[in-house]
Amino acid sequence: MTTSSGSSQKKVTVGLFVTCLIDAMRPSAGMAALRLLETAGCEVVVPKDQSCCGQPAWNSGDINSARKAATPFLDAFDTCDYVVVPSGSCAGMLAHHLVDLFDGSGDTHAQKQASSIAAKTHELTSFLVDVMGMKTPPGKTGARIAYHDSCSSLREMQVSAQPRALLKAAGADVVDLDKADTCCGFGGTFSVKYGDISGTMSDDKAADIEGKDPDMLVAGDMGCLMNIAGRLSRRGSSVEVRHVAEVLDGVMEAPPIAGPRNTASGRPEE
Repeated sequence: MTTSSGSSQKKVTVGLFVTCLIDAMRPSAGMAALRLLETAGCEVVVPKDQSCCGQPAWNSGDINSARKAATPFLDAFDTCDYVVVPSGSCAGMLAHHLVDLFDGSGDTHAQKQASSIAAKTHELTSFLVDVMGMKTPPGKTGARIAYHDSCSSLREMQVSAQPRALLKAAGADVVDLDKADTCCGFGGTFSVKYGDISGTMSDDKAADIEGKDPDMLVAGDMGCLMNIAGRLSRRGSSVEVRHVAEVLDGVMEAPPIAGPRNTASGRPEE
């Protein structure tokens, strides 16, 4: 999508918020997200001064630490037309909680910035489909894929149909889990505070996945992906786990999350 004036056209400027987990644990997903946005016709910037959105501290009730972490974020993304996030949970933090975070701060400029960023924040697949009108992604796959809906992505960002539509357009055989909308047990600090409950929820999710016998489990949140991949690995499962951006982009040189490198068959090496 471009804006036009006469014969001139201007690409929309998208600020890509990489997120902490993708930066530290899965940079290949960040690069895939960037390429997908460029393919959609966006001018993509990745602000070097981007910071944590403050979600971990916010969820723990530490407002001061959350505000301190998120403050550099405001200036970093202030001038972008859109903020796009390859994570439903971080997108949810920006779109639904950033304004509350800076309420009461006494900083009217920061409050205005937070309100602006909240209004222009989108989860990656939602942005590609709903804003940019992407019908067919560059990646192609014939894999049987199960998609996991993260809690924040589904309930805060209303993301469900968009990634499935893009995966099907890429050629995937998308199968529905019996409880695709049930939490995987990660929940950020929940998995630390309530390890036994979290472990049971992860086992239930893994069993649901294994019952559908997919080649690949795909999602849009690294926390969920790492949690599910770790559980599947410990259960001896051969199901690959990948970020949805990698599959849609078609560049899957990185090994599956918590698994060995890909083979030509599409299944991890035994």
